Amino acid sequence: MWCNNCHRETAKEKCELCGKKTEREVPLEIFWCGDCRVPIIKQADAIDKDICPTCGGTITYLCADMRPVFPEERLLFEIIQGKPLEYMNRSVWAADNRYYIDGKPATVSAAFFRKLPPEAISEQLAEYKEQNDYTSFNEMTARFIKANAKRLSAITAEAHTFIHETSVSYPIENIVVSFSGGKDSTVTADLAVRALSDPSLVHIFGNTTLEFPLTLEYAARYRNDNPKAIFKTAVNKDQDFYSVCDDIGPPARMLRWCCSMFKTGPITRAMNSLYRDREILTFYGIRKCESLSRSHYTRLTKSRNEDNEGNVVINESVKIQKQAVASPIFLWKDADVWLYILGEDLDFNDAYRLGYDRVGCWCCPNNNIRAQILSQIYMPEQSKKWRDFLIGFAERIGKPDAEEYIDSGAWKARQGGNGVVAAQDIRIRYTNCTTEDNAKIYQLNKPIDDTFSELFIPFGRIAPELGRKLINETIITDIKTNVPILSIQPLSQSGFDYTVKAKTMNVAKHEDLQRMVGYQIRKYNACRKCLKCESLCRYRAISISGGAYRISDKRCQRCKMCVTAKYLDGGCLMGKYLKMKGEPLSAELKPTAADRKG
Repeated sequence: MWCNNCHRETAKEKCELCGKKTEREVPLEIFWCGDCRVPIIKQADAIDKDICPTCGGTITYLCADMRPVFPEERLLFEIIQGKPLEYMNRSVWAADNRYYIDGKPATVSAAFFRKLPPEAISEQLAEYKEQNDYTSFNEMTARFIKANAKRLSAITAEAHTFIHETSVSYPIENIVVSFSGGKDSTVTADLAVRALSDPSLVHIFGNTTLEFPLTLEYAARYRNDNPKAIFKTAVNKDQDFYSVCDDIGPPARMLRWCCSMFKTGPITRAMNSLYRDREILTFYGIRKCESLSRSHYTRLTKSRNEDNEGNVVINESVKIQKQAVASPIFLWKDADVWLYILGEDLDFNDAYRLGYDRVGCWCCPNNNIRAQILSQIYMPEQSKKWRDFLIGFAERIGKPDAEEYIDSGAWKARQGGNGVVAAQDIRIRYTNCTTEDNAKIYQLNKPIDDTFSELFIPFGRIAPELGRKLINETIITDIKTNVPILSIQPLSQSGFDYTVKAKTMNVAKHEDLQRMVGYQIRKYNACRKCLKCESLCRYRAISISGGAYRISDKRCQRCKMCVTAKYLDGGCLMGKYLKMKGEPLSAELKPTAADRKG
């Protein structure tokens, strides 16, 4: 069931949030007209779903969704089959692992794309390129647009209405388009600009530094073709992808540190620089059918909501704080997206012409085998560099057959930091002080510097006037009562280069506070400047400045989100990415003679 008021899915006949009656979400189906030789998009409950709107002939069910196959991808398919230009005058479409040639399916497996070496495919693509024209394809798309004209009109009108309704309470300068260079953000940007009749909307392009070259070319074209748009590029200039991979290991399906470091973090910075503390509305090209995780999203999501008692509730699904996320094409299928692009004659990323069905980071561990092979064909140098790095990494962590581990895709399922030297940094090593209650002695992996005391700002007020100067003690007091709750004291301990004693006092739950202290110790030891904490803080109190993790005393509101496992498991993302199988994240050390003396 679907609530049109709250723009969310629910299993109830009445929405739990607004109480209004919900509607059944009607799935789409793709039919085929043999006479017109194009797909027809119909709702499953349509009365005329077996009739072609163009010729009036009978149409037959084909599949749940599909996309057009452009001449470049069609030629690739033909070459692998050993039939160059065989289908040049046919209507070719694709869905999942199938190609449809004039409505007849041809199933292709991952092994199909490995039938020929990438180098041999590249040679034949170059050989037949001049003969591979768009004449028949353009005629086919014209028929496709005509046959689905009502569908195009309906989805466009509905999206415009949604955009108007969601943006009505925001000044136009606080409305943003998230532009990735992919087909979905292209459509979303066009819909927003047209619906709001404002070509000067702010567009933020997140350049992850791992974009397809064609994505960068398209972003430059878009910027040139839309001169009135305020186009901002968000990029992490402080980190190098390969250097980070060398340090903590490459990203994997369950270890996608790259998203925070190279996408969400830089975009948050760009938005903060533009809007400071203002609430903004961002239009995203998120679609429900893209993945299982996105199927649980709502079409309109705010970072902060109020419960029935008026308390502020943080929405953890919104990665960037102080924004509402609106998805005009949330319920669209691939066929709808391409109908809009072709019907409105929009420019788009040329990577889709080559056969990529998604254009995020070109080396993403979520990419399928077909995408990897396409990159070997069209990006041979980058692909070789990446494969060589992965093999070297596999050898370094002790894989017996490194090439098989990489080529089979097993590296994508990697979990944790087994074999990675940096994994030692995330373990909190401590011992309980034997002479003082509620005191722990923590091991550090580097000297204490001027940033160390800032880590404890979220707990209260740093009170330098209360600390004992002779032992370099730092006292943190409760922000409301000004009563001391934490003492931080550097120590010189036998067997360790750097240690610090943390003693809790005047609190009801000493272990809770010590656990959060441990989180900050982990940050100090393991921080790789992933920008997650910076993105998480809705008060802009946390920043990576001068290569160090900093917390602003003036901006921090002591909400403790940055030291709460609910929002940041283990207090630091590196704890998740580098945790070693079978080893705890905390380890109590045996007391030394120095400990026994206090």
